[in-house]
Amino acid sequence: MADPMRHEITQRDLRNDSGAVMRGLERGESYTITRNGTPIVRLIPLRRPTYVPREQVMATFAATAVVDRDRLRADLDAAVEQDPSDREW
Repeated sequence: MADPMRHEITQRDLRNDSGAVMRGLERGESYTITRNGTPIVRLIPLRRPTYVPREQVMATFAATAVVDRDRLRADLDAAVEQDPSDREW
């Protein structure tokens, strides 16, 4: 079954009805743009930022592992060459 929030329109429809397409995107609709019957690109709405209450964020982070900064730095230094003097320019 086709997604009612997804529309397939031609390149010409996009050009001629761009205002309607933009309003559809604002409503959460997405569009597949075709040229000569071939799908070329999909336009999708950007997700709007969502507010998360401070208490929920703090509760989430409270359950995460504690990071040992010195151990993390040592692991990164061991994995990545840090000497820029041996690079060729």
